[in-house]
Amino acid sequence: MPSDSRHRPVYVISVAAELVDMHPQTLRLYERKGLIRPGRSSGKTRLYSERDIEHLREIRRLTQELGVNLAGVEEVMRLQHELDDIQGEFEAEIERIEDELRAQAQPRELPGADGKVDARDRPVYVISIAAELVDMHPQTLRLYERKQLIRPGRSSGKTRLYSERDIEHLREIRRLTQELGVNLAGVEEIMRLRHQLDSTRAGLESNVRRIQDDITERMTKWRTLPEGDGAGTDDDR
Repeated sequence: MPSDSRHRPVYVISVAAELVDMHPQTLRLYERKGLIRPGRSSGKTRLYSERDIEHLREIRRLTQELGVNLAGVEEVMRLQHELDDIQGEFEAEIERIEDELRAQAQPRELPGADGKVDARDRPVYVISIAAELVDMHPQTLRLYERKQLIRPGRSSGKTRLYSERDIEHLREIRRLTQELGVNLAGVEEIMRLRHQLDSTRAGLESNVRRIQDDITERMTKWRTLPEGDGAGTDDDR
């Protein structure tokens, strides 16, 4: 998990409940459902962080303002926690890279960072094919696009083209609405987070590759310096 102050467990359950205007038993229920993940003191007392408080306020907004059912809230919070975890993994990776640089260690072999688009994001399916793949009417796909639940690409002639990831998102929308009974407001929140998660993961992976490439280049230059180059002369010492 990220180490910034927002994730530091500081509030006991009575204080956390007062901050979000909920009963402590409600917080315990949300924990059992996996919606929040408070820390524990050495004596096993629940301790809530600022991030937990943010999550609790988001749960209240979803349920009270948007009317999202508990199944929809579970999906939203699962994605929120996944975003938190990815951020934590990124920060840990950056720290590890910095340690390598300080130790002047040999960096790992890197995957190709040639900027190629992930095959799942390549727009290939016209709307009729995409609709058939997910067992929906094409007009439903247009509605979901207007709601920004999916974001198909466009051909040079402005024809909608859907990727494998778009198909995955459409199947997820169908699962949320048909199997879990999540209302459209809840689906919008969930899909917004899914898009954010995809973008965050891609951005963080790109940043890690860029940093590793930079380290590789620096270490290669350092190892190929002529002997004595940059070491200074006797007069410089």
